[in-house]
Amino acid sequence: MNVHDSERMSGLLEEAGLVPVKEGLADVVVFNTCAVRENADNKLYGHLGLLAPEKERRPDLQIAVGGCLAQKDQAAIAERAPWVDVVFGTHNVGSLPVLLERARHNRRAQVEILESLDVFPSTLPTKRESTHSGWVSISVGCNNTCTFCIVPSLRGKERDRRPGEILAEIEALVAEGVVEVTLLGQNVNSYGVEFGDRLAFGRLLRACGEIPGLERVRFTSPHPAAFTDDVIAAMAETPNVMPQLHMPLQSGSDRVLKAMRRSYRSARFLGILERVRERIPEAAITTDIIVGFPGETEEDFEETLRVVEASRFSSAFTFQYSKRPGTPAAELPDQLPKAVVQERYERLVALQDRISREENEAQVGRTVELLITADTGRKSAETGRLAGRAPDQRLVHVRVPEGCEAPRPGDMVTAPITEAAGFHLLSDPRPEDYRLRRTRAGDAWDRAQAESCGVPVTPGTPRQDGAGRAVSLGMPALPPRGSASA
Repeated sequence: MNVHDSERMSGLLEEAGLVPVKEGLADVVVFNTCAVRENADNKLYGHLGLLAPEKERRPDLQIAVGGCLAQKDQAAIAERAPWVDVVFGTHNVGSLPVLLERARHNRRAQVEILESLDVFPSTLPTKRESTHSGWVSISVGCNNTCTFCIVPSLRGKERDRRPGEILAEIEALVAEGVVEVTLLGQNVNSYGVEFGDRLAFGRLLRACGEIPGLERVRFTSPHPAAFTDDVIAAMAETPNVMPQLHMPLQSGSDRVLKAMRRSYRSARFLGILERVRERIPEAAITTDIIVGFPGETEEDFEETLRVVEASRFSSAFTFQYSKRPGTPAAELPDQLPKAVVQERYERLVALQDRISREENEAQVGRTVELLITADTGRKSAETGRLAGRAPDQRLVHVRVPEGCEAPRPGDMVTAPITEAAGFHLLSDPRPEDYRLRRTRAGDAWDRAQAESCGVPVTPGTPRQDGAGRAVSLGMPALPPRGSASA
C-alpha cells in the first residue's frame, strides 16, 4: 500500500512539472513514511538529520514528510526537524504540490493533517513504477481494533470504492499494457462492508476474470476472520486469479490472539488453509508473525511453532514485537525482555527457513510460466539470469539458453525449475524446454524505453516540455561531508 501511495505522489509531482532523479542532488525530497514499527521513526529522523547540513547549504531544497508517521506525529516533525518544509498525512496526499508551493512562497513550514479523506486516492494522478504490473486500491482504512496496530487510527475507518470504478481503473491499466494487477486493502476481503455486501470481494474477483487481456490477479492482505468460502471458490474458479495467498497469522497461541483482539483462533486459521489447499492444491501461502507480544509465554510461543509447522508457509514475514505509543498493547503489563524475544525470533526464523527450503525443493521439476520483471539480482550480471515471478509469486531466476530469444520485462517465459535455494528458485532450461511468449506488457516496456530513449534525465536539467525541477522519493545521494558542492 505504501508503494502505491508513493506512485501517486510521483504522479502528482510530475504533473506539477517536476522530474524524478535517481542519482545526484534533487530539488525536492519526499519521505513517505510507515508507523507500524519503532525503527521507522528512528530511520526517518536519522535521514532528516543527514539532510540538515544539505538544507543549510541549499536553502531552496525542499523536504516533505508524508504517510502514517506524519499523520501520527503531525507538527512534532517540524518541531523536531525545523528544516522540514511540508508535513502532510494519509488523508490529503493530493495536497502535496500545493503545500510545497505554499512553503516556497511563504518561506515557512506547512503542516496540514486531515482527519478524514478529502478525495479517494485512486482519483489522483499516478506514475506507475512498472509497465506490466499495477496496484489497484479497492478500499482504504480499517475497522478492526488489533491492540498492536496503530494503522486504524492513522488511516481511519474502512472506505470502499464502488466496483465499477475499480473495474474501470483495471481496464484502463490493461489498455496501457498491464497484464497483472494486485488489489489492495488494509483488510481486502472485508471489501463491501461500507455498502452492505458481504460477498462483494468474491464477486469482484470473478469480475476481474472477465476482463480481456488481464492475465494475473492478486490481492493483499486479507484478514482470517472475514475470509469466507465464497472467496476461496472465486479464487479456484477464476483462471486469472493466481494460486497465491498472503494470510497473516500473527500468533499461533489462542491466548495471545485474544490479547491481540484478533477475532479468530488457530483452529479456524488452519481450517482456512486446509480448504484453500483442497480447492487450489498448488497454492503458495505466506504470512505475518509477531514474536514477543506482551505476556507471551514459552508455551504460547511453542503454539506458534506448532501452527507454523502445520501451515507449511512458503515464506513468512517475521517481526519482533515493537511497542507503539498510542496502541493498547503498549500499555499491557509483562513486556518481554529483548533477549527473550530475540531468542524466540531466531528459533522461529530457523524453522520457517527450513520449511521454505523444503517447499522450494518440492518445486524442482515443475514447468512454470514466468512473468519476467525488470528487477535484477545481485549476481545477474555474473550468472546471466533474468528475474521472473511464477503464478504462485515465487521468485525464479531463469537463464536464456544460447541461441534463444531473450524476453523483455512483461513477457512470459515457460521453463522448468531446475534447482531450489532457500528464498528463490533457479531455471537453467535446455533450448527445447524454453518457450517465450511476447506480450502487450513487453510492447509497453519497449514503448517506455523508446520514449525515454534510454537516457536518464540529468538532475536539475530542464526538459523540453518545461518540467525542470528534480524530485526524489526517499533518501537522495549526498556528497561526502566536507566535500565541495557540485
